[in-house]
Parts: sequence; C-alpha cells; structure tokens
Amino acid sequence: MTDSLAYLTTEQRNERTKKMDQMTTAEILAVMNEEDYKVAEAVKRVLPSVTVAVEQITKALKDGGRLFYVGAGTSGRIGILDASECPPTFMADPDMVQAVMAGGGEAFTKARENSEDDEKQGELDLQQKKVTPEDVIVGITASGRTPYPIGALKYGRRKGAYTISLSCNHKSEISSFAECPIEVIVGPEVLTGSTRLKSATAHKMVLNMMSTTAMVQLGKVYENLMVDVHASNYKLRERAKSILMECTAASYEEAEQALQEADLQVKPAIVMLKRNVSYEKAAELLEKSDGQLRKAIELQS
Repeated sequence: MTDSLAYLTTEQRNERTKKMDQMTTAEILAVMNEEDYKVAEAVKRVLPSVTVAVEQITKALKDGGRLFYVGAGTSGRIGILDASECPPTFMADPDMVQAVMAGGGEAFTKARENSEDDEKQGELDLQQKKVTPEDVIVGITASGRTPYPIGALKYGRRKGAYTISLSCNHKSEISSFAECPIEVIVGPEVLTGSTRLKSATAHKMVLNMMSTTAMVQLGKVYENLMVDVHASNYKLRERAKSILMECTAASYEEAEQALQEADLQVKPAIVMLKRNVSYEKAAELLEKSDGQLRKAIELQS
C-alpha cells in the first residue's frame, strides 16, 4: 500500500516547498498562491471530458434522473457543499443532486478517515438510494484509488447508471470504472499529500461547472441571472426583486407586487411583467415552454 502511494502525483514532494518550515509567513503565502494558479490551467486541460460529463448529467436530469456525488473525507465534503447549494440557488428538488459520503453526515464535521477504506460500504450506501439507469454517479477521489467511491461506481455501473470519475492522478484506478474519467493533474501539493489543497480546489471547480451548467441547460438561468432562486429569506427575496427589476425595468414596488402574486417565484413573475398577464397565464406559458423562461416570454398566446 505504501509503495503504491509513493508513485502518485498527489503524494510527491513539491520541490518549491521543501524548506517551508524555514519560510516566512509572506513566503509561504506567496508560493501557495503561485501553486494555486496552476489549478485553473489543470481544469482547462480536462474541459473536453467535463463537457461530456455535463451533457450526460443534463440529459439525465431532464429525463427525471438524479446526480450523485460520492466521496470520502474532503472529496465527500466538497460533494455535500455543491449538492446542498442546488435547492436554494436553482429551486432544484433536494433529490435531484445528492451527496453520499463515507461515514455518513456526521463525517462532514468530524473526520472518520477509516471509513474511506470500505469498498463494500460505498456500494451499500448507494444501494440505499435505489439507483436506476436514469441516474448519474460521480466518484470523487484525489488519489484515484479510494475504495469507497470505487465501490459506489462499480455498483452504479451494474445498475446501468452513467458513471463519472474525478481524480488528480494519471491512469487512476477509479478511471477504469467510469464511462467518463476526469483526471485533473494539479501536481504535488504544497504540503505533501494534503489533497485538501490544490486537488480539492480543482474538484470544487469541476463540480461548480457540472451543477451550474446543467442547471443553465435545464432553464433555471435567464441571461446570467438566477431566475429559479428560492426566495426563502430576506436577502434572497431582495435578490429576487433585483432580478425582476433587471429583467423587466419594473420599479421596486412593481417587482415586489409581482413577486408576491407569483408566490415568491421569480420566473412566473418575470413573465407576468414582460407579457402583462396574470400569474395563472404566466404559469401556463411556462408549462408550455417546459420551464424555459425565454421561450415562455416569446411564446405566442
């Protein structure tokens, strides 16, 4: 096990930081910042694979399938962060994008690192989700060899789900179990083996791309505005009004009234203001347009 780890890029020593314990605070911060610049370039190199992944995710979600992020440790936490933001940002059903983490929800705040070694548990935890061929599974592991997400991907493939792997090493073990392997090679970490640094940043960037782009394709974005935002608190209600004012040139008072009449839903409120129609008519136009706001605005009555 130790020998196999030594060959991983994520376990190599970074030549630039071999004297990190002798550096000043400013020097450490500078080298970390310089190393972080490499992350975006590494992600850029895998954009063709990310494109394939997003297109599969979008198709699955349009057909009523679900997206599952599966990981352990930092990888699992990143999955939880991305999945948990989809309902408030896009008013997505909480079941649409889900995270499955080794050790369960408690492991999010209290590390249970031994749980990542159980491949069978990765299968069992995903089994509880009743995976179908309509679903997509993303196995996340910086090393590319973590048993937990590998077990989940193996199970997902047996159930006919589309499988994606996300790692930070060339020819990762998990890649062989994915229909769409994504290997983001960010190079050795500033702190040897601490994949919560560049590797985690790269994976967070990729998950941001996956969920955001899929939601755009699902019609939850108009121009670059969050028109499906869940206006569940004061800040989000004010954001919703700002979006209405931006899209329709309505006054604050007009935006507030339309939002109230639309039961705090931004998309029908925009249609109401742009088309000068009732909430009921706006909802009808959106239904005919499959939730696509631009189509609903332009649709002939």
